[in-house]
Order: sequence, then C-alpha cells, then structure tokens
Amino acid sequence: MAKGLGKGLQAFFPDEKQNQIEQVALKQIRPNPYQPRKTFTEEAISELAHSIQTHGILQPITVRKSIKGYEIVVGERRFRAAQHAKLDSIPAIVKEYNEDEMMELALIENLQREDLNPIEEGTAYQKLMSHLDVTQEQLAKRLGKSRPHIANHIRLLQLPTVVQQFISDGKLSMGHGRALLGLSDKNKLSSLLEKVLHDKLSVRELELLVQQLNDRVSRETKRRKINLSPFLKERQDILRTTLGTSVAIKPGKKKGKIEIDYFSEDDLERILQILSVEEK
Repeated sequence: MAKGLGKGLQAFFPDEKQNQIEQVALKQIRPNPYQPRKTFTEEAISELAHSIQTHGILQPITVRKSIKGYEIVVGERRFRAAQHAKLDSIPAIVKEYNEDEMMELALIENLQREDLNPIEEGTAYQKLMSHLDVTQEQLAKRLGKSRPHIANHIRLLQLPTVVQQFISDGKLSMGHGRALLGLSDKNKLSSLLEKVLHDKLSVRELELLVQQLNDRVSRETKRRKINLSPFLKERQDILRTTLGTSVAIKPGKKKGKIEIDYFSEDDLERILQILSVEEK
C-alpha cells in the first residue's frame, strides 16, 4: 500500500475560518457518495466503537449540508462506529464543499490513512481524472504522487473482476496483478490464476511463468534471453517496473530491439505519457 501523501489536507483546502464543532444527529447524516473505500471490517468498527464508548470521539467528523441533512466529507469510519456504539449524535465540523472537493477530500483522507487497497486506490484515481477532467500527470502533481504510481494502480482496473477481487481481499498483491496483466493469451488466465493461488507463487515466480507462456520463439532465441548480460537484464527490469508492462530487450550483432507490450489504446497512451512522448 502506498505511503501517505506528502501534502496535508490544509495544502489543498486551506481553512479561512475558525472551525466550529456542532453536535449532529446520526439519523441526519449520509455517507459520502464519493467514498473510495468500499470495505469496512466489522472487527475494526467494533474496536473503534468500544474506544468511543470508553473515551468518546476524540476527533470530529467533517460534513457538508445537503437537501436531506448532511453528507460525510471525512470520517465515515467514525460515523459507522458511532452507530455501532448506539450514539444519538456525533461532533461534526460543517463545511461548504462542492462536488469536486468532496471527491478529492475523500480520496486524500483515505490515502493519508493508508485505508485503500490497490483496486480502491486505482478506482479513486480514475474517478478523479474523469470528474476533474485532468491527466495522470496533472493528478500526480496535485496529489504529490509519481505518475507511474498512479498509472500502475489504474492499470489494475483492466484485470478481470475475479482477479481484482482477489487483490482487494489481499489474496493477491499488486505485483501479482501487474504480472497477470502481461499475459498475452487471456484464455490461460483462469488456469494460471488457480496455480498462483494453489502454489502460493511469489511475484517473481509468476513473472517468470508469464514470460514462459508468452514466449513463442525458437530454443536459440530462448537461450539468448537466458544469457542476457547482467547490464541488459537490469535495464530490462527497470523498464518493466517503470512502464508497468512486459518489456523485452533483444540484443543483436549490429543493433538491438526493445519490445514493449500494451493492451489497449488507453494503455498505449499511459506508456507514452511515462516516456514523455508528446503528441505533435
């Protein structure tokens, strides 16, 4: 999971006025419709509810006024725990935020708390790009993230739903997901996924297996790949990590080749952005 942002919430939404805390009835509050986090474990909510019953709510949630009451901007976990603790009201700071700010604040707060799994994080980035009409580069600068970090998370959304669910549940890592994206023959995905889970393959073992399945070349070519010099192998690994896709360096007597896999026009655009290739 990615580390918290280098920029705090105040850097994005500086507060011009003194925060005033109000007691808001729980029945008047609705969850944030832009909440990127979809999984709230019952055990964690119960633990927080017990703490609230003992010590109270130490940090107010943030809400905005809506037609039907209030919408949560930040603090849905505290709100759920307060419901679990059977409280009637919760301390809240009432703010005025527009739709863009609602979505961005929900993402930033969860990223800072490291609450999102890779799929939730990728989905949140994609929604922000669409809603705010920004590029990966612009979003990366706005959130204090690297462009490859955002691109690699968004790429996970190209995986089949079942694979995304395994990543969300923690049964597969983000690295496993990226390796599976490199599989050329998607008909082999189901059996490969079964093997990964059954044999508990590491990311590196899966990468090697995907490369073997993708190779449709002669034994001589395979032998040349195995004998790739340490220098070229290191550069090949760097390119794979940076571009988030399968990359093959093929040396030759007079000139070499670099083959980069992409899986859609959007994926190609993502790679071109990372390579800083601008459309003329």
